[in-house]
Amino acid sequence: MIEARSRNGNFKSVDDLAARVPVLNRKELVALARVGALNSLGEVEHRRDALWQVEQAGRPVGPLLRDAADPGETQSKPLKKMTHQERMTADFAGTGLTTGPHPMAYERAELKRKGFWTAAELENGGTNRFVRIAGSVIARQRPGTAKGFVFLSLEDETGIANIILAPDIFENNRIVTTRSRFLQIEGKLQNQDGVVHVKAQRLEPLHRSGMDDATAPNLARNWH
Repeated sequence: MIEARSRNGNFKSVDDLAARVPVLNRKELVALARVGALNSLGEVEHRRDALWQVEQAGRPVGPLLRDAADPGETQSKPLKKMTHQERMTADFAGTGLTTGPHPMAYERAELKRKGFWTAAELENGGTNRFVRIAGSVIARQRPGTAKGFVFLSLEDETGIANIILAPDIFENNRIVTTRSRFLQIEGKLQNQDGVVHVKAQRLEPLHRSGMDDATAPNLARNWH
């Protein structure tokens, strides 16, 4: 791809890319379109538009018919833009990460209204203060030397919150703890000598608009 660009300039369209880089098959072009990699090409307005154009590139029209095509028809954009949730899901499915906002950023206004803290705000909270925190589970740990205690790393758009579950809390919430990708947790804040964590008393799955645990990105590293 880089070699083709150096000889003939930047790619002008999906058709141009498909023609000049024939080693890219349709499946690979679809994958690039889904994660937004084709959005900078000329005539591409958004990801679903790129997907539409990939399908058209797979059935190229000859120069004579292309020149004679109805301009209104060639400019038709039959597909709507992906929602932010759809773009994020496509990012994680295609690359394992997203260059867009953190999933929790989309929920922040509602969480703030309900009194939830961000991970960054915990650093300024007082010990034994009751707090509510929510985020995506990025790590679960149950060290053999911890006498049954479980440790979670809960990430939001501001940072990572460390959560401690006593053995009885974990056993009473085992399914929620092990299967939920997004959690909301209530408990007492412990903030001493720069060590900050929340000792959980209550856990619930965080049901997010437009995304449930079946479709949400799985960000967690489990039981290490």
